[in-house]
Amino acid sequence: MFPMRFQPFIFAFIMSGFMAFLMSGILTFINLGWFDAFIVAWLKAYLYAHACAFPLVFIFAPLSRKITAKLVKADTRAA
Repeated sequence: MFPMRFQPFIFAFIMSGFMAFLMSGILTFINLGWFDAFIVAWLKAYLYAHACAFPLVFIFAPLSRKITAKLVKADTRAA
């Protein structure tokens, strides 16, 4: 396993991987429809998407956390 200090990098890599995989597949299908080489086109789009998404998730995750913290009210009720 990895030390805790790598958590932000690992999170960004996994999250961007999931999002890039799903979004590249959806957008490939929307733009090109289903065709014989669909999977190849999807995987090629995924490689480009993940290369872009990884640094973007890493950069914008702190901002997203800050905005979320301002939008979500802490529950002060006792459990």
